[in-house]
Amino acid sequence: MTTATAKSASKSIVSESRDIERAIELIGLGARLQVLESETNLSYEKLLRLYKEVTGRSPSKGQLPFSTDYFLQWQPNIHASLFENIRQSLIKTVALDDIDAVMKAYRLYAEQMQVCGLEPLLSFTRAWRLARFMDAGMLVRTRCTCCGGHFVADPYINTRHYVCGLCKPPARAGKGRADGALRADA
Repeated sequence: MTTATAKSASKSIVSESRDIERAIELIGLGARLQVLESETNLSYEKLLRLYKEVTGRSPSKGQLPFSTDYFLQWQPNIHASLFENIRQSLIKTVALDDIDAVMKAYRLYAEQMQVCGLEPLLSFTRAWRLARFMDAGMLVRTRCTCCGGHFVADPYINTRHYVCGLCKPPARAGKGRADGALRADA
């Protein structure tokens, strides 16, 4: 074996090792198999075996959510905006790959939800999809004219008069007993 062949073989082993580490981290965060396929260079069969080994069960089946509408609803918008603001801050301040920024932002988002005593409304897969929508320009961050915060919004919204869901919640917001209803002590 020549030196060039040995170097390329070792490079592929090192890159495969990095992909396996990244896949294990993604699985730990709750990523679906399609996310793993998109973010690593591992084969479907390896990812499937790895997923089963890490979680002890088969991965969820079905397509990934593909609609920007979810992120524009009142409560999901607040969570999506928190996640996206964290991600944008990381991108501006730290040199990270796109997927690493999504993973770190998701960890920080989940940590903030835990500190507040809330369940994260965004799954990792939804957060990953949101990042893809934002990067593609299908969703944008818009400044609220009331509080000045940046919120995920439709790119065609009139930004001159945009008011976020925190400043002007919908009429029935927090009235039900469903998970996520506004609490009187908050």
